This record gives sequence, C-alpha cells and structure tokens, in this order.
Amino acid sequence: MNKCIFLDRDGVLNVDRVDYVYHLGHFVIPPGVKEGLQALKDAGYLLIIITNQSGIAKGVYKREDVYLIHDAIQEGTGVKLDDIYFCPYHENFDSHSLTRKPGSLMIEKAAAKYDIDMDASWMVGDHERDITAGTRAGLRTIRLAPAGTDTKATHLVDDLLAASKIIVG
Repeated sequence: MNKCIFLDRDGVLNVDRVDYVYHLGHFVIPPGVKEGLQALKDAGYLLIIITNQSGIAKGVYKREDVYLIHDAIQEGTGVKLDDIYFCPYHENFDSHSLTRKPGSLMIEKAAAKYDIDMDASWMVGDHERDITAGTRAGLRTIRLAPAGTDTKATHLVDDLLAASKIIVG
C-alpha cells in the first residue's frame, strides 16, 4: 500500500483569493511550499490535490483553468504532483454533490485508485471543511491557520513547510 498526502489547493499550495485563482496573473506560490512538497516527496509520499472548484459551477472559469494552475504549481515548485481531484459543483448552482468537501468522496476515490494506506496518510488544508473531509476518510489532519484557530485537526500550523516537518518527523 502507498502512503499519501492529500492537499487542498487554494490557501495551501497557492495564495487564496476571494475572487478565485484561475489564471496565472493571480497565481502565487507561498514561501515554503516548494521545500515542503519536496520533503514529503523525498519521504515517499504520493501527493494528491483534493480541491473544491465551485467557480466552474458559477461560470467564472473552466476546467481547463484548474489544470493550468495545477501545471503551474508543478512547474513553480519543481515537484511532481501525482494527481488532482476537484469538485466543479456548488449546491447553489447545481444539485448537491458528495464529492464536494466536507464530503470525503474525492479522497476515497483517490485512495481506491492508488491503494492508499489511510493510517499512514494525511489531509492538509486551510479550512475546517478540509479537516472534516480528511477525518471522515480516516486520515490524520493538519490545518494551516493562525495559532489559536478553533479546529478539530490533529495539528495546527502556519504553512506547508511546518506541516511537512510534522509529517516527516
């Protein structure tokens, strides 16, 4: 079985924006992401993005834009991400989807495809919906948020580099 780090995208791998990150003009990789991803990859983890992309349902951008940012993350960090799972739906614009976080279906699909050992794997996200999805799937969780933030995550840290140090030990 494989061990895996499931990663939210916006707010973890790139700087989040209230008006969505869907073109390169808005794309910024925060400090420590490259080093954090490389440490996780060197430790033998698969790296899989698990992200809600409701801007597609809202007509703000297209699926191709999600892949454009995915490629930019890999190019900007020099680290190969093993896959990306994204939910293009939003309950105010589409019917309810079980793939949308805080649901865990995207994680479960990836776990089945890649033969993931959930006990040896983690979910890293910046919102409580990421933590809920990871917990529902049986993962340990790390939330990237300021100290003192209320969370049910296993750990609370400032950034992906700090998360990678906890995971790799």
